[in-house]
Formats: sequence, structure tokens, C-alpha cells
Amino acid sequence: MSADSPGTVAVIGAGTIGLSWAVLFAAHGWSVHIQDPRPDLEEAVAGGLRQFAPTLLEPVAAEVLERRVRVHTELGAAVNTVDLVQENGPEDLGFKQRLFADLAAAAPAGALLASSTSGLQPSDIAEHLADAAAARVVVAHPFNPPHLLPLVEVVAGSRTSPDAVERAMALYRGLGKVPVHVRKETPGFVANRLQSAMFREAVDLVLRGVVTPAELDTVVTESVGPRWATGGPFLSYHLGGGPGGFRHFLEHLGPGMARRWRDLGTPELTDEVIARLVEATEGAYAGQDYADLTRARDLREIAVLNARAQARTDT
Repeated sequence: MSADSPGTVAVIGAGTIGLSWAVLFAAHGWSVHIQDPRPDLEEAVAGGLRQFAPTLLEPVAAEVLERRVRVHTELGAAVNTVDLVQENGPEDLGFKQRLFADLAAAAPAGALLASSTSGLQPSDIAEHLADAAAARVVVAHPFNPPHLLPLVEVVAGSRTSPDAVERAMALYRGLGKVPVHVRKETPGFVANRLQSAMFREAVDLVLRGVVTPAELDTVVTESVGPRWATGGPFLSYHLGGGPGGFRHFLEHLGPGMARRWRDLGTPELTDEVIARLVEATEGAYAGQDYADLTRARDLREIAVLNARAQARTDT
């Protein structure tokens, strides 16, 4: 692989995540092989390229992307010449174990084998593989949509080689991503655990009638959303402590935060709760088409990312 010819990737699974990955790889000049047994594969790929191309941070015409993409129904043909496999199949451990056994057998011996799983552990995925194959297995968990949001959580299994982690970090960095090495296997990794914690409290606040779903969304987008987009929790609280920094914050405001920790909700997603949340959320956003909402979200995220990049340049 080189800057002029980044490489060849097999994107396994042509759902939303897989298609978004494919657009990102193609936009950076990779040759992309997409494999999925779905009968409408060619139509799905063409539609995904048209949908996601306009919302790349650096737009590339869908026609250009199409020339870099090939579709395959057979796994072997998709992976036999690649440098990287980016797997996006169902969140089912048995399925992934069988799939990665097939990938290890069919892909070149040096190819990285990466899973986009949002919660399964690489050690478990590679459990039945030979050591040489397990050494190349990593989780490379993106944040949706992968073609737009920068984060990739890179997680090694117990038998993953340090070289594979280094290669993965460099590879995703070359795609314009911001890879973070998650140093211990943990369910949900980091970003989804943070989301889950905040969403648990959001659900509790809605169920208790403190706010509606739309009002809760407004609270986030008008407060912690922009704050964390520029600093993250630790830096935000470090600055919140004034000249005394994080120590001052924890000494003076930490006790109140600890009291709130003890008061945080622990709702259960029963059928009744799900029905209430769905009715309230669908009511809040009724009459707005999924595609329109998605495009509006992506354009707002592009604006935030571009503004943040410009601010970094100016400083």
C-alpha cells in the first residue's frame, strides 16, 4: 500500500454501516470489494453511494466512487486479493466466529481482519482460529455513520499481535479517521458505554415526566453536545474548575456530582416502557421522512466538524 495506491479492502455486509465504510474507502482511493448475499446487492450499493457521497467531508462524485467499487456474492472472490477485511455482519457471536474462520481461510495471509462489531470482543470472535489468523483480528468499531464521524475504536484480542494494532491505527488514520486504542476488552467498548449511560438517564427523565423526548434532545444539543464536541468531559471539567483546574472542580463541585450519581435512574426497558418511549419519540418527529432527517443530521455534523477543524487551524 502507498499514498498513490492505498490498497484493496473487502467490505463484508452491505447494510448501512458497510455501505458507509465503502464510501469512505472509495473516497480515499481504495479499491473496494463489497460482499453480501442479499439479492438486491447491486441496487443497494448504488443507492448507498448516491446517498452518502454528498455528505463526505471532502465530497467525491458518486460516479467516481462507483468506478472503485465491485460487488460480489461469493466471499472468496471478494477477499482473495485484499489488504484489509472490514466485516459488518450481524451481532451474533456464532455467526461471526464462522465468518472469520472463512475469512481467515480465503483472505491473503497478511490481510488484517477487522470487525465493526459494536460490542462483541475480538478474543471471542477469534476463539477458534489458529494463532496466525487470530494475530490479525481486531475490532475496528466506527461511530455511525463511518464515512463522516471520525472515531474508530481499535480493540485487540488476547492473541492479536501488536503489529496488527499498529497497522490498524495507521490504516484508519490514513482514511482521515481518529483511531483510539481501547486498551482492554470491555462490553460495548467506550463510546457506546458513554452513550448508554447518558441514554439511561435520558429515558428515566422522560418516564418521570421531567421533559419530553424533543425537549431532552434540545437540552443535549444546546449544552453538552457543543461542549463535548470541543473538549470532552475531562477537559470540560478541568476548565470548569477555573485557574485551579480539575482538582478545584472535584473538591468544590465533586460532592454535588457524587450525590447526583446516587440519584440517577435505572429504568427497565419493559414492553410498556418501550411503547411509551416509541409513541413519544415518533410523535415528536412525526411527518419528517427518515432520509430527510438523516441528511439534515449529516449536514449539521459536517458543519460542526468543519467549524472545529477551522478553529484548530486558526489557533
